[in-house]
Amino acid sequence: MDVRMLIFSFLIVPWMFCATARNEKKEPRNRGLAKVQNFEGLQTDEEVFMEVKKPKKKVTAVTPATPDYESPDDDDQGSAVEKKDADLPTCLLCVCLTKSVYCEEVNPEMKTVPALPKETAYLYARFNKIGKISNKDFADIATLKRIDLTGNIISEIEDGAFSKLDQLEELTLAENRLVKLPMLPPKLSSLNANHNLLRTKGVKANIFKKLGKLAYLYLGDNELEAIPPLPETLRVVHLHNNNITTLTDETFCKGNDTHYIRYNMQEVRLDGNPLMLAQHPNSFICLRALPIGYYK
Repeated sequence: MDVRMLIFSFLIVPWMFCATARNEKKEPRNRGLAKVQNFEGLQTDEEVFMEVKKPKKKVTAVTPATPDYESPDDDDQGSAVEKKDADLPTCLLCVCLTKSVYCEEVNPEMKTVPALPKETAYLYARFNKIGKISNKDFADIATLKRIDLTGNIISEIEDGAFSKLDQLEELTLAENRLVKLPMLPPKLSSLNANHNLLRTKGVKANIFKKLGKLAYLYLGDNELEAIPPLPETLRVVHLHNNNITTLTDETFCKGNDTHYIRYNMQEVRLDGNPLMLAQHPNSFICLRALPIGYYK
């Protein structure tokens, strides 16, 4: 009996311990499975993230349908653009720097003097298609000191266009189509009207004589037949390539005063005229230097 009990104990007790151990090992598995089973109805983190961050709907640019009306022709569009450009403010068509305005070779073609800022002191409107200067073009710009209109097609300047510009010192009208000169402002010190169509009848007799500060006068490459009266203040006068045929003792000097010397005059050009200087020896006696250039 005792032996049976002993054998039973050796067999049963280890089996019980083994069963207990197995149960303990299975419990975490069961717990883990239970946990998984409990969360089977829930979404995974990735699924939750994807749901929260839903992809944005793809936006497709839709080209508007062609309108029922017909689009304007290219010519109409071009003319509309040109008209719009022509209406632009001066400082969009030209270059405005402080008190200077540069309107050179403007595109589209500039055919009139543009409206200028009131403080403009220097205007450069060269190589355009300006054909006429009217009295109102500079009427409100009393601050102008220099105007350069070289290389336009100006054939007419109204008589009072520059006369009220009390501060104007330099005026350049070279390479135009002028046949006469307008009244000039009193403080003008330099006038360049080279390469025009000026004739003596288009230049008033005392137009230069009244200018007490005129120092530089350029009238070359015109059609002048005679030299107009010149002010004492002149330093340089260019009259080359005209049709001047005669000189007098009073043109540059004072015929009755042999002691008179024209100290201010530094340079005279008369070349390119049908003129024989040798026939007028007393015409230059008061000058500090003879006219420059090539003469026959």
